[in-house]
Amino acid sequence: MNDRRQGERFAVSFPIRVKWRDDDGREIAEEGLTENIGPTGTLIYLPRQLPNVGSRVSLTVVENPEDEVTVIAEVIRLERNAAHPQAALTLLEGLRAWKKKVWECAAEVAAAASLEEAEDW
Repeated sequence: MNDRRQGERFAVSFPIRVKWRDDDGREIAEEGLTENIGPTGTLIYLPRQLPNVGSRVSLTVVENPEDEVTVIAEVIRLERNAAHPQAALTLLEGLRAWKKKVWECAAEVAAAASLEEAEDW
């Protein structure tokens, strides 16, 4: 299997809100966390319900309530682990804001965490 990632991913957990429509057209809204963040996609954890593969979702990163970032994404893969259900998303709209406000912030958080780990030695 080819890895199609287009940049470094950072293992950072930001709070998120995800909305999509189910097969009956009802809007579903779930809250969860990012698992890792890349420049054009993310792996998310949703504790209660996952959208179907191929679904388009509205993903809002709510880490900074004064500057939330909302993008449109497509579900490309699911991990249906009952203890930790996850969905892999590729971004379709809002890439510029995502890279500037989410991915770059994730890089800073990951770098700070690495620095703290190094200092503990």
